[in-house]
Amino acid sequence: MNPDKDLQSIQEARTLAAAAKEAQLEFKYFNQEQVDKVVKAMADAGFKEAERLAKMAHEETGFGKWQDKVIKNQFSTKDVWESIIDLKSVGVIDVQKNGKILKIAEPMGVVAALVPSTNPTSTAMFKAIISLKCRNGIVASPHPKSVNCTTEALKVLSEAAEKAGAPKGLIQCLSIPTYEGTEELLKNKNIAVILATGGMPMVRSAYSSGKPAYGVGPGNVPAFIERTANYQKAVADIVYGTTFDNGTLCSSEQAMIVDRPLHEKVIEEAKRIGCYFVNEEEKKKLENTVAKGARLNADIVGKPAVWIANYAGFTVPPNTTVLIAECSSVGKQEPLSIEKLSPILAFYTVDGWLEGCHRCIELLEFGGVGHTLAIHSNDKEVIMKFALEKPAFRIVVNTPSSVGAVGYTTGLTPSMTLGPGTWGGSIVSENVSAKHLMNVKTLAFETRPVNSGASVSSFDLPSSLSISGATSEGSFTKQIEERLRARAGNPVTNPLGNVSRKSGNVTKEAVFGAGISEEEIQKIIKEFNR
Repeated sequence: MNPDKDLQSIQEARTLAAAAKEAQLEFKYFNQEQVDKVVKAMADAGFKEAERLAKMAHEETGFGKWQDKVIKNQFSTKDVWESIIDLKSVGVIDVQKNGKILKIAEPMGVVAALVPSTNPTSTAMFKAIISLKCRNGIVASPHPKSVNCTTEALKVLSEAAEKAGAPKGLIQCLSIPTYEGTEELLKNKNIAVILATGGMPMVRSAYSSGKPAYGVGPGNVPAFIERTANYQKAVADIVYGTTFDNGTLCSSEQAMIVDRPLHEKVIEEAKRIGCYFVNEEEKKKLENTVAKGARLNADIVGKPAVWIANYAGFTVPPNTTVLIAECSSVGKQEPLSIEKLSPILAFYTVDGWLEGCHRCIELLEFGGVGHTLAIHSNDKEVIMKFALEKPAFRIVVNTPSSVGAVGYTTGLTPSMTLGPGTWGGSIVSENVSAKHLMNVKTLAFETRPVNSGASVSSFDLPSSLSISGATSEGSFTKQIEERLRARAGNPVTNPLGNVSRKSGNVTKEAVFGAGISEEEIQKIIKEFNR
């Protein structure tokens, strides 16, 4: 008799976590050049397969548009790689206070990655790339609705990584994802940190696992069109944002708030580009379909506007891009004021930026606090007031929110995991990237002696060297790493091989794990000062 599915999933989680840890213990000794070779190969492979994986994700989940998923896959590989290419994640990464402080990068270990069905391939590849950049392993838990495409995406990256020299087994993915298996993964002794993207139940599980976790909250994004805005561009941006991949990004616009002087112009422009304003009867049908007790009906997630209208029981023109419903309040009494993850917008009219400010805050606090807000305005003072006063950690200006917040149309860090900060129940308020998956330890010399005596007090930075390594002699930090490694030795799993010391014609193997004597430290300092 075969074991039950939950038991199979639990065992698989244990097996994959152990395999990833074993590979990571080898990968942790790779140097920066080797790490970057591996990660670049992963990014290149994912970018190359972007269209195939996008079509596979759309076919398996039924969410969104495969054409937009191509963009997300390309963004999550090429753009993400380019954003972290210069991040130093091995050895000495910084020297401060004239050599009295050295920052040294260390991997976290194995990352447990929860991957949502709304972005099943792009998020998986993004998390694998940022994890390995910092010499971590990764085990992904895909959503049951998207297990095949997530598995395939990670297979593409895993094969590329291994061809580039990475240890086998560094990238893993559950093939039998269950709640029980995911719970086991999150609590497994071989897991060091959790990257949780998905529904709030799984995010809460990540936080209650006892492991360090980066979780993200929902985004109920309001988009305010202030009276000085270029209303035509604003409407086009909001429509693009909410229809991009049919609204499956958590940063997609969920409500359009319009300053009264632009009310008629905005409605006219929205209708011109395919938006359909529902009447009262249609709104009621839409409410009953979209939200059930203020909870989103998963059946409509990522579906086109025409499909949703038909599902709700009314018809719209075949060229309809967005369903818009005029609303007067925010809360359970106004079901369409929730996050809808589909091309449906709540529409509010306000009189002035201050009233618009209050409405945006209401929407954020109803389900997207800390996440994202969009403002369309040409008044810099108003823009700054929104930046200072709104409870959102991403305020994007005159751009589509969905793709602006992730860093596609803005200078924000390219990411598929957007932290809502402590306001949204997370420890991170930034766009999560590789730097969040790296431990940094500090070597600190004495600056205020309590006892006298000759002793090493810093690593002096020679004038002929630069931290960036722009000189012919190479970087200061790289030389520190190489010289300390040569003297102290490393475990035999170091891919660079054993470092030997030569004395005349006799070669002596380094004693691994030995400390550095004061005499050797003084010798290093003298060499650097030449």
